[in-house]
Amino acid sequence: MKYRKRPVVIEAFQFDGDFMDSNGNYYVPEWAVRAFQQGALYFEGADLFVKTLEGIHSASFGDYIIKGVKGELYPCKPDVFEMTYERAE
Repeated sequence: MKYRKRPVVIEAFQFDGDFMDSNGNYYVPEWAVRAFQQGALYFEGADLFVKTLEGIHSASFGDYIIKGVKGELYPCKPDVFEMTYERAE
């Protein structure tokens, strides 16, 4: 059998190595700031880790951090993200 993914709208941002600018201002979405403050997104040195439903996953520079339809977080490689998602208006 074949299945098609239902169209859903998710929120995401592309990880560029940090969450704050040089003045200490966050430039990621508010949900990502809350996840960081609550420990669901955290750094060990320069490495970003994401607490997902399947366990802890690392995120690399350029990966997308996705907030799913139930608020779950997970990293996604750029090539997979671009094949799976398109910008919603």
